[in-house]
Amino acid sequence: MITADDYVNAVLEEMPHAAMRREQIAAELRAHVAERVADGHQLEDVLRQLGDPIALAESYLSAEPLDAAPLEDRVIAKLIDAAVVMAFVVPVAALLAFVVPLEAIPFIVLVLVILAVSVFLWIYTVIAESQTGQTIGKRARGIHVVRESGRRASLGQAFVRQLPILLNIYWIDAMFALFTEKRQRAFEVLSKTRVVRVYPTGGVL
Repeated sequence: MITADDYVNAVLEEMPHAAMRREQIAAELRAHVAERVADGHQLEDVLRQLGDPIALAESYLSAEPLDAAPLEDRVIAKLIDAAVVMAFVVPVAALLAFVVPLEAIPFIVLVLVILAVSVFLWIYTVIAESQTGQTIGKRARGIHVVRESGRRASLGQAFVRQLPILLNIYWIDAMFALFTEKRQRAFEVLSKTRVVRVYPTGGVL
């Protein structure tokens, strides 16, 4: 049987980590359920009345306006993320310099750089966006990824929205953000995701 904590956690699971009032909503839900149970209602009936966790999460999120992240913040965030990945690649390249022939070093470095700006950056971004909605760069710039409804993006959506990195067509894809109403890249429209601003207090602008 589902518990009150299970239900509240199911609601929170659908909400971005940076969503406004996330913890407050959790506290309010727990208090509401506890009060209804104390009044003699069955827990199962209380949770049924609250409805589907996804629908409830969306009802909370619908009260939060979604402001598209400025393009300059998105560019800076991506550069920060690329630098983070390169920070791991450069030491590896330095270590390989001691074990490979001198004439092979330029080739090794080139391969690692290509991997860093494609495969490694793609893997890192997909995992970070699907788990928390933010990479290190996005967190630094106060922006995050959400579904068009405001809910947390799924792993599949994060996978699709970052395919341009893997396919090396990122800049072509990014050009669409200059012309779409919500500043979405082509693959963001395809994955039904957006990048929006975050309040300093932890919510969406």
